[in-house]
Amino acid sequence: MQNSEAMALSAALLAVAGELTQRINEGVVARGFEGVRPAHGFAFARLAPDGATVTDLAAHLGVTKQAASQLVDEIVRKGYAERRAHPLDARARLIVLTEQGWACTRAAEEAAAEVVREWSAVLGEGEVRALGGHLGRIAPYGPIRPAW
Repeated sequence: MQNSEAMALSAALLAVAGELTQRINEGVVARGFEGVRPAHGFAFARLAPDGATVTDLAAHLGVTKQAASQLVDEIVRKGYAERRAHPLDARARLIVLTEQGWACTRAAEEAAAEVVREWSAVLGEGEVRALGGHLGRIAPYGPIRPAW
């Protein structure tokens, strides 16, 4: 693959990822979840299913503990998460999704499914499944770190 082809592929993948992120966020907002932004969704992905500490969340998002703490303050204030005593570490606090946070996560899943159905209408379901398999083989393991 030539450099120009590699650059075009990179640009297409980034455009699709950006569009997907935007469409999921728009779908969440359209379902009545106010005050959310894509960064919240990336945090919710780490908090589900068992919660996380601020340190865990910072590592997942690729941000400082201070930035993660500010994000946690925001989602707690908005009712999407709550702080609980950590079951294994008396010094730490566990951040867990509230029912509203879980409902928002389900809304994000619904919005993502709508986008993927649109891809299937263009490419066919088999091609979309194959694309998912191919991307799964080359995607890095570990957290999904948003570009801020």
